[in-house]
Amino acid sequence: QVQLVESGGGLVQAGGSLRLSCAASGRSFSSYDMGWFRQAPGKEREFVAAIRWSRDNTDYSDSVKGRFTISRDNAKNTGYLQMNSLKPEDTAVYYCAAQSTNWPRQYRYWGQGTQVTVSS
Repeated sequence: QVQLVESGGGLVQAGGSLRLSCAASGRSFSSYDMGWFRQAPGKEREFVAAIRWSRDNTDYSDSVKGRFTISRDNAKNTGYLQMNSLKPEDTAVYYCAAQSTNWPRQYRYWGQGTQVTVSS
């Protein structure tokens, strides 16, 4: 069992940056692929980014490619999502996920989410 806790969300102006963190409990996190997803009001949850447990492969949605960077520190059991050049359309609740069942878009474990609001 893995528990995931996101942090780092908040209110930022368009063009600004935020870094989200995903702290994981459990010894197996370093062997799990992980991903980030988001859900805006009235919309379905969508894939944002993913990284392999070995950090040798990443994937991004077209909407964030070139602006967001996913990373992880397995020694700290923590994943990150660096978000730059934020846009109002990036406003959503952001979730991290771990242990892919069908990489990069399906996972077994999910966090509770952190709100990101980008003002224009």
